[in-house]
Amino acid sequence: MKNFNIELLSKICETPGAPGHEKRIRDLVINEVKSLVDEVEVDNLGNVHAIKRANSNPEGKKVMVAAHMDEIGFMVTHIDENGFLRFTTLGGFDPKTLTAQRVIVHGKKDVIGVMGSKPIHVMTTEERNKVSKTTDYFIDLGMNKEEVEKIVSVGDAVTRERGLIEMGDCVNCKSIDNRVSVFVLIEALKTLKNHPYDVYAVFTVQEEVGLRGANVASHKINPDFGIALDTTIAFDLPGAQAHEKVTSLGAGTAIKVLDAMTICDYRMVEFMKQTADRNNIKWQPEILTAGGTDTAGLQRMGKNGAIAGAISIPTRNLHQVIEMAHKQDILDSVNLLNACLETLDKYNWDH
Repeated sequence: MKNFNIELLSKICETPGAPGHEKRIRDLVINEVKSLVDEVEVDNLGNVHAIKRANSNPEGKKVMVAAHMDEIGFMVTHIDENGFLRFTTLGGFDPKTLTAQRVIVHGKKDVIGVMGSKPIHVMTTEERNKVSKTTDYFIDLGMNKEEVEKIVSVGDAVTRERGLIEMGDCVNCKSIDNRVSVFVLIEALKTLKNHPYDVYAVFTVQEEVGLRGANVASHKINPDFGIALDTTIAFDLPGAQAHEKVTSLGAGTAIKVLDAMTICDYRMVEFMKQTADRNNIKWQPEILTAGGTDTAGLQRMGKNGAIAGAISIPTRNLHQVIEMAHKQDILDSVNLLNACLETLDKYNWDH
Protein backbone atom coordinates (compact mmCIF):
# COMPACT_ATOMS: atom_id res chain seq x y z
CA MET A 1 0.00 0.00 0.00
CA LYS A 2 1.47 3.34 -1.07
CA ASN A 3 2.50 5.94 1.50
CA PHE A 4 2.38 3.48 4.39
CA ASN A 5 5.51 3.66 6.53
CA ILE A 6 5.61 0.06 7.73
CA GLU A 7 9.17 0.44 9.04
CA LEU A 8 8.16 3.24 11.40
CA LEU A 9 5.03 1.44 12.62
CA SER A 10 7.07 -1.71 13.30
CA LYS A 11 9.61 0.23 15.32
CA ILE A 12 6.90 1.99 17.34
CA CYS A 13 4.96 -1.22 18.10
CA GLU A 14 7.99 -3.29 19.03
CA THR A 15 9.64 -0.74 21.34
CA PRO A 16 8.82 -1.60 24.98
CA GLY A 17 6.92 0.79 27.23
CA ALA A 18 4.79 -0.61 30.05
CA PRO A 19 2.74 1.88 32.11
CA GLY A 20 5.09 3.97 34.23
CA HIS A 21 8.08 2.69 32.23
CA GLU A 22 7.65 4.54 28.93
CA LYS A 23 11.20 5.94 28.57
CA ARG A 24 12.23 3.91 25.52
CA ILE A 25 9.11 4.66 23.52
CA ARG A 26 9.22 8.28 24.73
CA ASP A 27 12.79 8.66 23.43
CA LEU A 28 11.71 7.24 20.08
CA VAL A 29 8.76 9.63 19.87
CA ILE A 30 10.88 12.68 20.72
CA ASN A 31 13.40 11.73 18.07
CA GLU A 32 10.63 11.43 15.46
CA VAL A 33 8.76 14.65 16.26
CA LYS A 34 11.45 17.16 17.26
CA SER A 35 11.96 18.35 13.67
CA LEU A 36 8.22 18.47 12.95
CA VAL A 37 7.09 20.92 15.65
CA ASP A 38 8.07 24.23 17.22
CA GLU A 39 8.56 23.01 20.78
CA VAL A 40 8.92 19.71 22.62
CA GLU A 41 8.40 19.45 26.37
CA VAL A 42 8.24 16.50 28.76
CA ASP A 43 6.16 17.04 31.89
CA ASN A 44 6.85 15.57 35.32
CA LEU A 45 4.69 12.51 34.66
CA GLY A 46 6.48 11.75 31.38
CA ASN A 47 3.99 12.97 28.78
CA VAL A 48 5.56 14.36 25.59
CA HIS A 49 4.08 17.72 24.53
CA ALA A 50 4.92 18.38 20.87
CA ILE A 51 3.61 21.86 20.14
CA LYS A 52 2.97 23.17 16.63
CA ARG A 53 2.03 26.84 16.67
CA ALA A 54 -0.48 28.40 14.29
CA ASN A 55 0.79 31.10 11.93
CA SER A 56 -1.91 33.42 13.25
CA ASN A 57 -4.03 32.67 16.29
CA PRO A 58 -5.42 35.95 17.68
CA GLU A 59 -7.93 34.11 19.88
CA GLY A 60 -5.15 32.03 21.43
CA LYS A 61 -7.13 28.82 21.08
CA LYS A 62 -5.57 25.43 21.68
CA VAL A 63 -6.39 21.94 20.44
CA MET A 64 -4.92 18.95 22.23
CA VAL A 65 -4.50 15.63 20.43
CA ALA A 66 -3.66 12.68 22.68
CA ALA A 67 -2.19 9.28 21.80
CA HIS A 68 -1.02 7.11 24.67
CA MET A 69 2.44 5.58 24.50
CA ASP A 70 2.08 2.89 27.12
CA GLU A 71 1.20 -0.74 26.42
CA ILE A 72 -0.31 -3.31 28.74
CA GLY A 73 2.38 -5.22 30.60
CA PHE A 74 3.45 -6.67 33.93
CA MET A 75 5.61 -5.95 36.98
CA VAL A 76 7.74 -8.46 38.87
CA THR A 77 6.43 -8.95 42.42
CA HIS A 78 8.46 -11.97 43.65
CA ILE A 79 11.40 -14.21 42.77
CA ASP A 80 10.96 -17.68 44.23
CA GLU A 81 13.61 -20.11 45.46
CA ASN A 82 13.91 -21.70 42.01
CA GLY A 83 14.21 -18.42 40.09
CA PHE A 84 10.62 -18.28 38.79
CA LEU A 85 8.98 -14.85 38.75
CA ARG A 86 5.57 -13.90 40.02
CA PHE A 87 4.01 -10.75 38.63
CA THR A 88 1.10 -8.37 38.70
CA THR A 89 -0.59 -6.99 35.61
CA LEU A 90 -0.34 -3.40 34.39
CA GLY A 91 -3.57 -2.97 32.43
CA GLY A 92 -6.35 -5.34 31.52
CA PHE A 93 -5.66 -8.94 30.53
CA ASP A 94 -7.77 -11.94 29.63
CA PRO A 95 -5.71 -14.54 31.55
CA LYS A 96 -6.09 -17.28 28.95
CA THR A 97 -4.18 -15.14 26.43
CA LEU A 98 -1.03 -15.54 28.55
CA THR A 99 -0.70 -19.23 27.67
CA ALA A 100 2.42 -20.12 25.66
CA GLN A 101 3.65 -16.51 25.35
CA ARG A 102 7.15 -15.09 25.46
CA VAL A 103 7.86 -11.94 27.46
CA ILE A 104 10.77 -9.57 27.97
CA VAL A 105 11.83 -8.78 31.52
CA HIS A 106 13.47 -5.36 31.70
CA GLY A 107 16.02 -5.78 34.47
CA LYS A 108 19.64 -4.64 34.45
CA LYS A 109 19.43 -5.91 30.90
CA ASP A 110 16.57 -7.33 28.84
CA VAL A 111 16.02 -11.07 29.23
CA ILE A 112 13.50 -13.29 27.50
CA GLY A 113 11.12 -15.33 29.60
CA VAL A 114 8.15 -17.56 28.95
CA MET A 115 4.76 -17.62 30.63
CA GLY A 116 4.58 -20.98 32.39
CA SER A 117 1.66 -22.77 34.01
CA LYS A 118 0.71 -26.26 35.20
CA PRO A 119 0.94 -28.77 32.31
CA ILE A 120 -2.40 -30.14 31.14
CA HIS A 121 -1.05 -33.69 31.54
CA VAL A 122 -1.00 -33.39 35.33
CA MET A 123 -4.17 -31.32 35.79
CA THR A 124 -7.19 -32.76 37.49
CA THR A 125 -10.49 -32.73 35.60
CA GLU A 126 -11.59 -29.87 37.81
CA GLU A 127 -8.43 -27.87 37.01
CA ARG A 128 -8.87 -28.41 33.27
CA ASN A 129 -12.40 -27.02 33.37
CA LYS A 130 -11.82 -23.99 35.57
CA VAL A 131 -11.44 -20.44 34.27
CA SER A 132 -7.80 -19.30 34.12
CA LYS A 133 -6.50 -16.63 36.49
CA THR A 134 -3.35 -14.55 36.08
CA THR A 135 -2.10 -16.07 39.33
CA ASP A 136 -1.98 -19.46 37.58
CA TYR A 137 1.02 -18.21 35.61
CA PHE A 138 4.67 -17.54 36.38
CA ILE A 139 7.61 -16.34 34.29
CA ASP A 140 10.37 -18.85 33.58
CA LEU A 141 13.75 -17.35 32.62
CA GLY A 142 15.57 -20.68 32.38
CA MET A 143 17.92 -19.64 35.17
CA ASN A 144 18.29 -20.43 38.85
CA LYS A 145 17.57 -17.87 41.56
CA GLU A 146 21.20 -16.73 41.92
CA GLU A 147 21.49 -16.04 38.19
CA VAL A 148 18.09 -14.35 38.03
CA GLU A 149 18.84 -12.01 40.93
CA LYS A 150 21.98 -10.73 39.17
CA ILE A 151 19.68 -9.26 36.52
CA VAL A 152 16.11 -9.00 37.82
CA SER A 153 14.64 -7.19 40.83
CA VAL A 154 11.16 -6.92 42.27
CA GLY A 155 9.54 -3.92 40.58
CA ASP A 156 11.05 -4.50 37.14
CA ALA A 157 8.70 -4.06 34.19
CA VAL A 158 7.81 -6.87 31.81
CA THR A 159 6.46 -6.53 28.27
CA ARG A 160 5.24 -9.00 25.68
CA GLU A 161 7.51 -10.24 22.90
CA ARG A 162 6.01 -10.25 19.39
CA GLY A 163 7.16 -8.63 16.14
CA LEU A 164 4.99 -6.87 13.57
CA ILE A 165 3.99 -8.68 10.40
CA GLU A 166 1.87 -7.76 7.40
CA MET A 167 -1.15 -9.96 6.66
CA GLY A 168 -2.92 -9.08 3.44
CA ASP A 169 -3.95 -5.43 3.80
CA CYS A 170 -3.53 -5.58 7.58
CA VAL A 171 -0.78 -5.28 10.17
CA ASN A 172 -0.53 -7.65 13.12
CA CYS A 173 1.49 -7.20 16.30
CA LYS A 174 1.41 -6.81 20.04
CA SER A 175 0.64 -3.27 21.22
CA ILE A 176 -1.21 -2.05 18.13
CA ASP A 177 -3.18 -0.62 21.08
CA ASN A 178 -2.11 2.08 21.15
CA ARG A 179 1.09 2.39 19.19
CA VAL A 180 -0.92 2.66 15.98
CA SER A 181 -2.24 5.98 17.30
CA VAL A 182 1.29 7.14 18.12
CA PHE A 183 2.05 6.37 14.47
CA VAL A 184 -1.06 8.22 13.28
CA LEU A 185 -0.15 11.34 15.26
CA ILE A 186 3.46 11.37 14.04
CA GLU A 187 2.37 10.87 10.42
CA ALA A 188 -0.20 13.65 10.76
CA LEU A 189 2.40 16.09 12.10
CA LYS A 190 4.51 15.47 8.98
CA THR A 191 1.87 16.95 6.67
CA LEU A 192 -0.09 19.29 8.95
CA LYS A 193 -0.24 22.85 7.60
CA ASN A 194 -2.44 25.93 7.73
CA HIS A 195 -3.91 24.96 11.09
CA PRO A 196 -5.79 27.88 12.68
CA TYR A 197 -5.09 27.06 16.34
CA ASP A 198 -2.03 25.94 18.30
CA VAL A 199 -1.80 22.15 18.18
CA TYR A 200 -0.61 20.31 21.27
CA ALA A 201 0.25 16.79 20.13
CA VAL A 202 0.57 14.93 23.40
CA PHE A 203 1.94 11.41 23.64
CA THR A 204 0.56 10.35 27.00
CA VAL A 205 1.64 7.87 29.67
CA GLN A 206 -0.21 5.42 31.89
CA GLU A 207 -3.48 5.35 29.95
CA GLU A 208 -3.85 1.60 30.47
CA VAL A 209 -3.94 2.04 34.25
CA GLY A 210 -6.39 4.93 34.43
CA LEU A 211 -5.83 7.76 31.90
CA ARG A 212 -3.29 9.26 34.27
CA GLY A 213 -1.11 11.03 31.73
CA ALA A 214 -3.99 12.58 29.81
CA ASN A 215 -5.51 13.93 33.00
CA VAL A 216 -2.31 15.73 33.96
CA ALA A 217 -1.60 17.03 30.44
CA SER A 218 -5.15 18.33 29.98
CA HIS A 219 -5.02 20.12 33.30
CA LYS A 220 -1.79 21.85 32.28
CA ILE A 221 -2.77 22.73 28.70
CA ASN A 222 -6.45 23.56 29.34
CA PRO A 223 -7.39 22.98 25.68
CA ASP A 224 -10.41 24.47 23.94
CA PHE A 225 -10.73 21.37 21.75
CA GLY A 226 -9.66 17.78 22.38
CA ILE A 227 -9.18 14.89 19.98
CA ALA A 228 -8.13 11.51 21.36
CA LEU A 229 -6.58 8.81 19.21
CA ASP A 230 -6.96 5.20 20.26
CA THR A 231 -7.91 1.76 19.03
CA THR A 232 -11.40 0.37 19.31
CA ILE A 233 -12.96 -3.07 19.14
CA ALA A 234 -13.50 -4.65 15.73
CA PHE A 235 -15.58 -7.71 16.60
CA ASP A 236 -16.26 -8.47 12.93
CA LEU A 237 -15.56 -12.14 13.51
CA PRO A 238 -17.35 -15.49 13.17
CA GLY A 239 -20.21 -15.73 15.67
CA ALA A 240 -20.57 -11.98 16.16
CA GLN A 241 -24.04 -10.56 15.77
CA ALA A 242 -24.38 -7.31 13.83
CA HIS A 243 -25.09 -5.23 16.92
CA GLU A 244 -22.01 -6.59 18.72
CA LYS A 245 -19.36 -5.68 16.15
CA VAL A 246 -18.73 -2.07 17.29
CA THR A 247 -16.56 -1.56 14.17
CA SER A 248 -15.26 -3.58 11.21
CA LEU A 249 -11.81 -3.71 9.65
CA GLY A 250 -11.58 -2.00 6.28
CA ALA A 251 -14.76 0.03 6.78
CA GLY A 252 -12.84 3.23 7.48
CA THR A 253 -11.67 5.21 10.46
CA ALA A 254 -14.09 5.32 13.39
CA ILE A 255 -15.64 8.46 14.84
CA LYS A 256 -16.33 7.96 18.52
CA VAL A 257 -19.81 8.79 19.75
CA LEU A 258 -19.55 7.21 23.20
CA ASP A 259 -17.40 4.99 25.35
CA ALA A 260 -17.78 3.88 28.96
CA MET A 261 -16.17 7.06 30.29
CA THR A 262 -17.19 9.69 27.74
CA ILE A 263 -20.18 10.98 25.86
CA CYS A 264 -18.41 12.82 23.06
CA ASP A 265 -19.50 16.40 22.43
CA TYR A 266 -22.25 16.23 19.82
CA ARG A 267 -20.68 19.17 18.01
CA MET A 268 -17.31 17.41 17.66
CA VAL A 269 -19.03 14.25 16.43
CA GLU A 270 -20.93 16.17 13.78
CA PHE A 271 -17.85 18.20 12.81
CA MET A 272 -15.84 15.00 12.31
CA LYS A 273 -18.60 13.39 10.23
CA GLN A 274 -18.96 16.44 8.00
CA THR A 275 -15.19 16.77 7.64
CA ALA A 276 -14.84 13.12 6.64
CA ASP A 277 -17.63 13.37 4.09
CA ARG A 278 -16.31 16.61 2.61
CA ASN A 279 -12.87 15.03 2.13
CA ASN A 280 -14.16 11.66 0.88
CA ILE A 281 -12.69 9.86 3.90
CA LYS A 282 -14.33 6.53 4.70
CA TRP A 283 -15.65 6.41 8.27
CA GLN A 284 -17.88 4.43 10.61
CA PRO A 285 -19.50 5.38 13.94
CA GLU A 286 -18.13 3.94 17.19
CA ILE A 287 -20.21 3.28 20.27
CA LEU A 288 -18.11 1.39 22.80
CA THR A 289 -20.16 0.49 25.86
CA ALA A 290 -17.20 -0.95 27.83
CA GLY A 291 -13.75 0.58 28.10
CA GLY A 292 -12.52 4.15 28.35
CA THR A 293 -9.89 6.24 26.55
CA ASP A 294 -7.95 9.48 26.95
CA THR A 295 -11.05 11.22 25.54
CA ALA A 296 -12.35 11.45 29.11
CA GLY A 297 -9.26 13.28 30.34
CA LEU A 298 -9.33 15.64 27.38
CA GLN A 299 -12.98 16.46 27.85
CA ARG A 300 -13.09 17.26 31.54
CA MET A 301 -9.68 17.61 33.16
CA GLY A 302 -8.80 20.99 31.69
CA LYS A 303 -9.76 23.91 33.88
CA ASN A 304 -12.55 24.96 31.49
CA GLY A 305 -13.39 21.60 29.95
CA ALA A 306 -13.00 20.98 26.22
CA ILE A 307 -15.15 20.27 23.18
CA ALA A 308 -13.85 16.73 22.78
CA GLY A 309 -14.18 13.65 20.64
CA ALA A 310 -12.03 10.86 19.29
CA ILE A 311 -10.79 9.21 16.14
CA SER A 312 -10.51 5.46 16.67
CA ILE A 313 -8.68 2.77 14.71
CA PRO A 314 -10.69 -0.48 14.41
CA THR A 315 -8.63 -3.37 15.81
CA ARG A 316 -9.29 -7.08 16.16
CA ASN A 317 -8.08 -9.16 19.12
CA LEU A 318 -7.51 -6.22 21.46
CA HIS A 319 -5.20 -6.77 24.45
CA GLN A 320 -3.64 -9.81 22.82
CA VAL A 321 -0.30 -10.22 21.05
CA ILE A 322 -2.11 -10.69 17.72
CA GLU A 323 -3.85 -7.31 17.47
CA MET A 324 -4.77 -6.52 13.87
CA ALA A 325 -5.60 -3.28 12.07
CA HIS A 326 -6.26 -2.46 8.42
CA LYS A 327 -3.73 -0.20 6.69
CA GLN A 328 -6.38 1.87 4.91
CA ASP A 329 -8.26 2.50 8.16
CA ILE A 330 -4.98 3.77 9.61
CA LEU A 331 -4.35 6.09 6.66
CA ASP A 332 -7.96 7.28 6.82
CA SER A 333 -7.36 8.16 10.47
CA VAL A 334 -4.29 10.25 9.58
CA ASN A 335 -6.23 12.05 6.86
CA LEU A 336 -9.25 12.75 9.07
CA LEU A 337 -7.09 14.08 11.90
CA ASN A 338 -5.30 16.51 9.59
CA ALA A 339 -8.52 17.63 7.92
CA CYS A 340 -10.08 18.33 11.33
CA LEU A 341 -7.07 20.22 12.68
CA GLU A 342 -6.92 22.41 9.56
CA THR A 343 -10.62 23.37 9.59
CA LEU A 344 -11.57 23.73 13.26
CA ASP A 345 -12.23 27.43 12.71
CA LYS A 346 -14.66 26.81 9.85
CA TYR A 347 -17.34 25.13 11.97
CA ASN A 348 -20.11 26.83 13.94
CA TRP A 349 -19.40 25.64 17.46
CA ASP A 350 -22.25 27.73 18.91
CA HIS A 351 -25.11 25.63 17.51
